[in-house]
Amino acid sequence: MSTASTSVERPWRIRPITAGIVTALVGFTSSFAVVLTGLDAVGATPAQAASGLLALSLTMGAACIILAWRCRMPITSAWSTPGAALLAAVSVVDGGWPAAVGAFLVVAALILLTALVPRLGALVAAIPPSIAQAMLAGVLLPLCLAPISGMVTNPWGVVPVVLTWLVVTRLAPRWAVPAAFMTATVVVVAGIAASGTDVDPGALLPALVFTAPTFTLGSIVGIALPLFIVTMASQNVPGIAVMRSFGYEVPWRPAMLVTGIGTALGAPAGGHAINLAAISAALAAAPEAEPDPARRWIAGVSTGVSYIVLGGLSAVFAALVLLAPAAVIPAVAGLALFGAFGSAVQQAIDDPGERMPAVVTFLVAASGVALLGISAAFWALVAGLVVRAALHLGR
Repeated sequence: MSTASTSVERPWRIRPITAGIVTALVGFTSSFAVVLTGLDAVGATPAQAASGLLALSLTMGAACIILAWRCRMPITSAWSTPGAALLAAVSVVDGGWPAAVGAFLVVAALILLTALVPRLGALVAAIPPSIAQAMLAGVLLPLCLAPISGMVTNPWGVVPVVLTWLVVTRLAPRWAVPAAFMTATVVVVAGIAASGTDVDPGALLPALVFTAPTFTLGSIVGIALPLFIVTMASQNVPGIAVMRSFGYEVPWRPAMLVTGIGTALGAPAGGHAINLAAISAALAAAPEAEPDPARRWIAGVSTGVSYIVLGGLSAVFAALVLLAPAAVIPAVAGLALFGAFGSAVQQAIDDPGERMPAVVTFLVAASGVALLGISAAFWALVAGLVVRAALHLGR
């Protein structure tokens, strides 16, 4: 082979590996703050939250490698970012963190059931998308307000983060949230240096902290069911659609088996759920990742390896969150959810005939009102379905 032809072909061999690294970097840095916020809200200690981030990184990395390798497709997995936002809105349930871990295991069982019992998947699909997305939008609203309130609470810390996000959104939208996180990191490091805070090096080492699960009605109904519905409706179903748009037909049963088993393995260490990637899936499946569609699976494997490597830094990321000045990390988390919030609102009110049930669902979810120890997310679904049934009765 000539030197000229080798120099032409070599970039194509590197490109899918690079695409996988970019996919993992964007996916991780864009939403890890949401994950830590959600785990903290349902009762995790800093060590348990860092463990959950590590468990999610390891299991979704392994899922990427297994699915991409076996299916020869650029299938990528991700943690459930909408699910983490849901946890942030739920707060601590009866039974505390062990009950939340039990709910994560129930989610894993439900995901596995969708692979083994097609009827369960059909039941989830029967929930009107407008109501499911309205519930998600209501859950996301308080988190999306954090950058706005943060600019009042801590302007010196939050305003630079928001300005960075705005500028990079204009120039390179894909990197807007990672750039905002980098600015937040500078703010945190500057604060640590100014205060003279000592950081224990041992706390920066990754470690899995296992928790024995407990199962309560409040955690199953208030966490597990809404988390399962959000994960399926906002991640798995759109993830399949994104892959189909690039010419790949993801095998449903193997995908649900792998992500369900991954969720079950990660739950005792604090991982709430892994699923098929949706938005970030395009980074590995698009022609930009590799001109030859038959070789894009390499990008999926590269994504998985990169997630596992990033998992090794989970304790460092958790320490940054713990040491951050007031309102800085919530602002980053809120910025990361702007896109998801806008998409959920659009889908919720897109159909005029479904608009009123969606509005009721949104308002109940956004209220944060818990009843009988069950979170507002569940009652939002109930209220939306009841209003929809009343309005469509006899039609």
